[in-house]
Amino acid sequence: VQLVESGGGSVQAGGSLRLSCSASGTAYRPYCMGWFRQAPGKEREGVATSKIDGYTTYADSVKGRFTISRDNAKNTLYLQMNSLKPEDTAIYYCAAGWRTGAYCAGSEADFLYWGRGTQVTVSS
Repeated sequence: VQLVESGGGSVQAGGSLRLSCSASGTAYRPYCMGWFRQAPGKEREGVATSKIDGYTTYADSVKGRFTISRDNAKNTLYLQMNSLKPEDTAIYYCAAGWRTGAYCAGSEADFLYWGRGTQVTVSS
């Protein structure tokens, strides 16, 4: 299984970016998909998750600004990021898991495969 992120880049505060993550090498739709991020000098944190039934979760820091969505037919995950802030600067990782029944709410234990990450830089 391979996860490939795209859509990162540099924007000014208040701008928007849309990240995409394409999952290949599997015929089975991931039960749980999510976005995580890691800022310099900080631990990786969950940003948003999406369960196959449509259940989604968001970190408090991005609620109301970020929207996670997925196209199950294409095994593709998206993250629409609006009103970006400098503190959103990080490497963003896509992750996927196939464990049926997983809570799928930001715990890395629910995710088996990870992408290599895409850099998002927000300047003030």
